[in-house]
Amino acid sequence: MSRVETYATAALVEDALRGQRLPGWAAPAAAGLAVMTALLLAVATPVDGVAGTAVVAVLLFVGLQTAWSVRVEGRRHAVDRLATTAVHAAFLAAVLPLLSVLVTLIAKGIRAMSGEFLTTSMRGVSPTSAGGGLYHALIGTLEQVGIAVLLAIPLGVLAAIYLVEYGQHAGHRGFARAVGFVVDVMTGVPSVVVGLFVYTALVLTLGLGRSGLAASVALTILMLPMVVRSCEEMLRVVPDELREASYALGVPRWRTIVRVVVPTAMGGIVTGAMLAVARAAGETAPLLLTTFLSKSVNADPTNGPQAALPTFLWDQIASSTPASVDRAWGAALVLVLVVTALYLTARILARTTGVKR
Repeated sequence: MSRVETYATAALVEDALRGQRLPGWAAPAAAGLAVMTALLLAVATPVDGVAGTAVVAVLLFVGLQTAWSVRVEGRRHAVDRLATTAVHAAFLAAVLPLLSVLVTLIAKGIRAMSGEFLTTSMRGVSPTSAGGGLYHALIGTLEQVGIAVLLAIPLGVLAAIYLVEYGQHAGHRGFARAVGFVVDVMTGVPSVVVGLFVYTALVLTLGLGRSGLAASVALTILMLPMVVRSCEEMLRVVPDELREASYALGVPRWRTIVRVVVPTAMGGIVTGAMLAVARAAGETAPLLLTTFLSKSVNADPTNGPQAALPTFLWDQIASSTPASVDRAWGAALVLVLVVTALYLTARILARTTGVKR
């Protein structure tokens, strides 16, 4: 009998001898005892604060439940409970901060939401006074991000198609490695460096001036590597059998890519593209360098400074008055809603244009 079989047999014998399981109220009881003990330790020891008390309570709960389970159920079931508890704890540790941010954003941002806030600009409104809105910044964000999407997503998808479908063939490998290297480097470039590059190259050298178009170019550069890498991974997931079946029917490579490969990976491509859009929509540093601030509506992205939601939010927070802070929370909530709306629209389009299952 092997060592594994011996261990399994011993575990089964141990479980059979014990023949008991923890009652349903064991976990709540252990949790309650852990919380009370953690609160007592918070009062009697230097361990204080919500975070410290919560960590101590979790550790006490895991220890109490595991010890109880070893005593009643045996080591095998105790290890299983410990692993299950660790998975649940990791999930909560990841989700609770996100939920906290979301609840705080909704609770504070909803107070600034009104018809006036969504349909007026900050022209003639001082930081200390109530009123005003983000209409000018909303228009700017939609135009800047829209132009960046029109530039970055087609270029990124085409670059990913080249790397996956053509880059492995002789004659293309060297150039494909160079493209991949540039994409990797661009992924780690800070956004402020991109903004400085666009400001130097377009605003100062070419005389384009600070405008929404310059901001869109900076956002395009930031989006490109994310779009390329996400699309590349999704295209590699497509089974080679689908390509081979298409080639066997006499379908040329370009039509196989358009009609088979891309529709199959459409869901992942859309998800990666929307992650890039979400990053671009929230960037502030490149916008401050390329378009700066404006308190009036400027619907022309090629002429003059143009406001955006991130720069509007930065300006209101910098003012640090109660009215401006409320407007900043409202702008943050609107920005999240805009990104969510774009994501849902893209997912709907992906479902209607992708492969029907």
